[in-house]
Amino acid sequence: MNIHDIQTPALLADADALEHNLKTMATAVPGPRLRPHVKAHKCTALAKMQARTGHKRFTCATIREIEGMAAAGLGDDLLLANEVLDARRLAAVKARVTVAVDSALTILAAAQAGVKEVLIDINVGLPRCGCAPGDAGRLADLARGKGLKVRGVMGYEGHVVGLDDRTTREKLTADAMELLLQGHQAAGGDIVSAGGTGTYDINVWANEIQAGSYVLMDTTYAKLGLPFRQGLTVLATVISVSSSYAVGDCGLKALGMDHGNPSIDGGHQVLFVSDEHVTFVPSSPLKPGDRIRVMPAHIDPTIAYHERMHLVRGEEILETWPIDLRGW
Repeated sequence: MNIHDIQTPALLADADALEHNLKTMATAVPGPRLRPHVKAHKCTALAKMQARTGHKRFTCATIREIEGMAAAGLGDDLLLANEVLDARRLAAVKARVTVAVDSALTILAAAQAGVKEVLIDINVGLPRCGCAPGDAGRLADLARGKGLKVRGVMGYEGHVVGLDDRTTREKLTADAMELLLQGHQAAGGDIVSAGGTGTYDINVWANEIQAGSYVLMDTTYAKLGLPFRQGLTVLATVISVSSSYAVGDCGLKALGMDHGNPSIDGGHQVLFVSDEHVTFVPSSPLKPGDRIRVMPAHIDPTIAYHERMHLVRGEEILETWPIDLRGW
């Protein structure tokens, strides 16, 4: 099949960029030190490619991702790096599952679901989940008292990973990891889990890195000068052309917009995005029916909006993969 044969908007993954990114990360962070975050792509076919490069332990954000990865035979070591207060579905999962906890209630939920292993989640500066470093030891003792094995700690420097200036990223990562290591000293365990695509080569304190977006990248991470290639686009059709602008059929319902407007391959200037449309100033003449490739600013929510992803080389569709880890 050819990309001109499919209905738009359609999610495209460039096969050459994907292969480059997988090999680059496997060289930089080999084997178990990388625990890829599947929330970035929500696709077990892509996760199997990651496993073939030696990255066989995975990070998940939802119970649905845990269930789907286990069902796909990728359950050797799954981390649910998110707090849950109702973990009962995990009891039926045939896999090794570790759950992040940051309170007595999340510890109790894990124990009641039959989860055997946890990481103490520590707030390292991102105002989201995680306990204070000073609470890590108490929570670890509480978890062990419930019969849980504390494998170690995790903490996400999400407030750092997207900063443009590398020197600033280096300093703030060091500050964040100082907090995580304080908590680890109190909590114990073998694992110190942290990091993302923007700090994968900066974070030397964590012994496993939870990068995800590197596989296909987005325009936000592309600004950082990382050695990974832009591989994800949303194929759109030009549906209207005026004297000063054109419109494609790729809007808010096909793009993650929390990091700002997308870009369009070919240098077209995006003006704004609405529900089902992207309005832009063409850099060259276009007519209705022409195809454009829209590059999202944030890969994770963009992929989650789509039911399938087409693996392409040029205009040829090599495979079509279901986005089978969507939902919660």
